[in-house]
Amino acid sequence: MLFINTRPEDRAVNLTQALLEMGHQVINLPLLELVAEPFSVNLRELYQQLEQVQVIVVVSPTAVDVGMQYLQQQKISLDQLKHVQWIAVGQATAQALAKFNIDSHIPEVETSEGMLDLPILNQQVHLDKVAFWRGLGGRQFMMQQLQQQGVEILNFVLYRRQCPIQSVTLFPKILKKIMPSQPVMVLISSEASWNNWQQLCGQNNIDVKWIYLALGERLTQLLKNARLQTHQEINIIQLDNLSISEIIQRIGAWQGRI
Repeated sequence: MLFINTRPEDRAVNLTQALLEMGHQVINLPLLELVAEPFSVNLRELYQQLEQVQVIVVVSPTAVDVGMQYLQQQKISLDQLKHVQWIAVGQATAQALAKFNIDSHIPEVETSEGMLDLPILNQQVHLDKVAFWRGLGGRQFMMQQLQQQGVEILNFVLYRRQCPIQSVTLFPKILKKIMPSQPVMVLISSEASWNNWQQLCGQNNIDVKWIYLALGERLTQLLKNARLQTHQEINIIQLDNLSISEIIQRIGAWQGRI
């Protein structure tokens, strides 16, 4: 089986190594690279309000890195934010926060829905203001849900996502290596990744029956809708999180059915 690991380069290494050790063929094809947004007047105004929030939602290790860099630039100490509860989208983000001695709430399912299910968000009566440290275009659903509950959102757009140029060049070469009837499994970890994947596929003549590992229920449904619209013969497997054990378990379950 061929596994296409679409995670950003710095987050792909451990999964790729684990799959190689199991005897799978793995190709790294990052669908996203994260580029810091320059510090702006808007970000300065948001940082000036940060002490007023009850919760800071951090959506990636990159958001931690850039957010803390700008926090120090604005001379805001973590002691000034002692009252704040922190939410990390997953273990990697929580570990990045832990380097700053910050304990964070982590959802069981590493998605917007998973974070919304956290008691800190759905059971706190006096939740007035929440900050999001995020990338351009990310977590719109989660912010909309909180706004509908009357929560004020401070929207820190700290970085942007783009499809790496090297992946655009590499993709046609990958297609040429795929053997007829070879199972090809693709990791899809976000809507932005899926959009970039679709763009790559649209630029190439493809006759492959893909098997997608999609993170979370909402992303899985997005792929199912695309399958209905395009009438493609694709398999979709839902992941609850992006841990190596979860991915290996889902691969094993799929292999057990064929």
